[in-house]
Amino acid sequence: MTASPGPTIHGSAVLVGDDAVLIRGPSGAGKSRLAFDLILAGRGGLIPAATLVADDRLCLEPVRGRLLVRPPRELEGLMEIRGLGIRRCAFVAEAPVGLVIDLDAPDAERLPPTQALQTTILGVELARIPVGAAFSPLPMIIAALTTIPGCSDTRLTADCREKSGNHINPTIATK
Repeated sequence: MTASPGPTIHGSAVLVGDDAVLIRGPSGAGKSRLAFDLILAGRGGLIPAATLVADDRLCLEPVRGRLLVRPPRELEGLMEIRGLGIRRCAFVAEAPVGLVIDLDAPDAERLPPTQALQTTILGVELARIPVGAAFSPLPMIIAALTTIPGCSDTRLTADCREKSGNHINPTIATK
């Protein structure tokens, strides 16, 4: 095998539906574990089908306003599962990044400001979830992938009043 061209970064990536979730964080933060948890969540129907893109090292390339992620050739289909070692699993060769997860993020907050929920990588602006060291990231990611933003942002309040409600009382958000 030949080495992959271009620079790589530490991280993991999983294709969920049509877009990849790119996972960053320091060594030992749980990037591989979260990637495997996402694959399991996809198999369990909690999120759309999920497939490994890359684990440990990622090749990133901006293309026509999107950020593509690929595995380095020498790591294609390989994933570390703590306690079991390096395992081979199904993978996709390339995917556009749709969400960035930063584990052990120092700027993680209970109600983060809008600017904390975005990041720019190689000139491409992406949605971001900063996760604190003491929090389990999987429920946050499932929520981000399966819900819409609420009314915590004052710019969304009018939209929430007009379009929100619930199945029991469709006008509850307007009262």
